[in-house]
Amino acid sequence: MNAREIRQMFPILDQEVNGKPLVYLDSAATSQKPVPVIEAIDKYYREYNSNVHRGVHTLGTRATDGYEGAREKVRKFINAKSTEEVIFTRGTTTSINTVAASYGRANLSEGDEIVISYMEHHSNIIPWQQVAKQTGATLKYLPLQEDGTISLEDVRTTVTADTKIVSIMQVSNVLGVMNPIKEIAKIAHENGAIMVVDGAQSAPHMKIDVQDLDCDFLAFSGHKMCGPTGIGVLYGKKKHLEKMEPVEFGGEMIDFVGLYESTWKELPWKFEGGTPIIAGAIGLGAAIDFLEQIGLDEIEAYEHKLAAYAMEKMSAIDGMTIYGPKEASKRAGLVTFNIDDVHPHDVATVLDAEGIAVRAGHHCAQPLMKWLKVSATARASFYLYNTEEDIDKLVSGLVKTKEYFSDVF
Repeated sequence: MNAREIRQMFPILDQEVNGKPLVYLDSAATSQKPVPVIEAIDKYYREYNSNVHRGVHTLGTRATDGYEGAREKVRKFINAKSTEEVIFTRGTTTSINTVAASYGRANLSEGDEIVISYMEHHSNIIPWQQVAKQTGATLKYLPLQEDGTISLEDVRTTVTADTKIVSIMQVSNVLGVMNPIKEIAKIAHENGAIMVVDGAQSAPHMKIDVQDLDCDFLAFSGHKMCGPTGIGVLYGKKKHLEKMEPVEFGGEMIDFVGLYESTWKELPWKFEGGTPIIAGAIGLGAAIDFLEQIGLDEIEAYEHKLAAYAMEKMSAIDGMTIYGPKEASKRAGLVTFNIDDVHPHDVATVLDAEGIAVRAGHHCAQPLMKWLKVSATARASFYLYNTEEDIDKLVSGLVKTKEYFSDVF
């Protein structure tokens, strides 16, 4: 894999910010978009913009073919058994909310347990808080090891016969930890629970096989994997989706509407009320083509290499605290950190002046920030278009940041 050639496919990276060449290290928040994705969306609007599943005219047929063709690409991408198991949503948040609102409300009651972890993104905490309040179920948290990893022994202790849902992120957006989803799913199933996976930070970076993981649901977003914003996926096992009620009602998700009763379309369309995100789905399909042409295994290996390089270089800076596992092999391509006596927002501001984009804040993970005993951190996240040269510029910027605040304050 040649990152220097790949980055040529991302026109946004060819610019200066604050007079410096842009170094984009915020792909965990959203990735940049390659030319094939931009062109696919442009082509839809220029040549066959039309609604889907409705008109029998030529444009409508082409739009439907493009939309459903993208669904088949997603099916292959995650190795789902059928396109009936692939629901298009607005993103990871909507996908998890759908599971909580539909499956959760129908299957939880007082005395039941939902198990999540301290490292979860707010999108995988708040929906479960809400459904717990509505059903009387109990929300339990898996503890974390000192380095932020999850112990399977803790999973076996925490997940009980009362547990009905286990919902865990595959890769932490803060710690970079890669969780043993397949093993956790096995423990969940042994206790009669279902396994929900937040794949927002894993789907863009590694090969996912939902049948091998044996997860019951998987949620991920298009915009973090070179696709457009506003499109995401909810994968669910057909046996669950068939029993679940839709959470949005209206046009196109119905089979028959009477004055007082209505029936729903078959899967997957009963969960896609209203005009769907057509251009987004087509753009996501183009993003999948792009990533698969490079190879997810190659992307994952390359990002491990970048993470190892960044860990080595950043660890050499005095006063640097890096969160998560020290071993690069245990983490995905991101590094979250703080510099002694410098607020992460100040770090991000100084780096921005150098043309370097990183994220600073609580990363939508306030319970994890509390566990780390900090209010905020800075984060550099890498993707297939980043290079070791980008990391060298980051390290140089961090040294400059440290010197600036040491001299001024």
